[in-house]
Amino acid sequence: MVISRSRYSLYLTFIHIGMILLCAGTLYPFLVIVGSSLQSANDLSRNGYSVIPERIDLTAYQIILASPRQLIRSYWATIYTTAATVLFGIFLTTTCGYVMSRQDYAYRRFLSFYIFFTMLFNGGLVPTYILYVNWLRLKNSPIALVLPMVVSAWYILLMKSFMIKIPKSLLESAIIDGASEWSIFFQIIIPISKPAVATIALFFCLGSWNDWWLSLLFIEDDKYVKLQYLLHRLLKYIEYLNTPEAQQMGASLGIRVPMQSSRMAMCILTTGPMLFIFPFFQKYFVRGITVGSIKE
Repeated sequence: MVISRSRYSLYLTFIHIGMILLCAGTLYPFLVIVGSSLQSANDLSRNGYSVIPERIDLTAYQIILASPRQLIRSYWATIYTTAATVLFGIFLTTTCGYVMSRQDYAYRRFLSFYIFFTMLFNGGLVPTYILYVNWLRLKNSPIALVLPMVVSAWYILLMKSFMIKIPKSLLESAIIDGASEWSIFFQIIIPISKPAVATIALFFCLGSWNDWWLSLLFIEDDKYVKLQYLLHRLLKYIEYLNTPEAQQMGASLGIRVPMQSSRMAMCILTTGPMLFIFPFFQKYFVRGITVGSIKE
């Protein structure tokens, strides 16, 4: 069936309009968060959430940024633990996925089943805590924020499903030319696997950046507290300040903590950096999320 040029142009117009509406609908909640973080508690109670605040009030940001030194420490701890998680996670994921994708590796089926089996069962919180604290002695160590997140069975299987589609003849020709296994891996496999590597790197980055549970379990020193846990702890303090007992004390001092706008300000501070990171992975992301979806 041949579609006329006018009908095709109309079809593209509807697609563009639909995508514009979809993007606007996706962007609107974020704009609401930004606008609400700039409102006072009274304005939020009276007008509700809005994109454009009636009056700009920076009280929420002043409360969160009252201790900038600790916030900078938490940002730094989050940045270097996230970077370490991405680097070590990508290295382990790509090497393990490459080994399982090689048809000449005798134990690839056993290794694939072993890794898949770990997705069915979990050791539990208490054994995990005992392992990291009593056996590995990682209590109050930044390594405890990295080590539990550098291996993911699901990411390894995704990487394997991508690498297994690489032509075997390409590897054989490299071996005939005298290339070592490390040369094949770093000069051939990794460049070809950029979409999968970039996608999984983004997943590692998001997982580590948004983590607060490991800081709660293993960290006592404030210089190793990650950003998400710091803001989570600050939110608990704000919730306490909004209890009736604390409000009675604060009313006598003329203090009122904006609970909802503080929540929105925390969202901006925690998710803002990820908005700048995602565009660097965007060109690989669409190809990477379809890893393993097409069998040749």
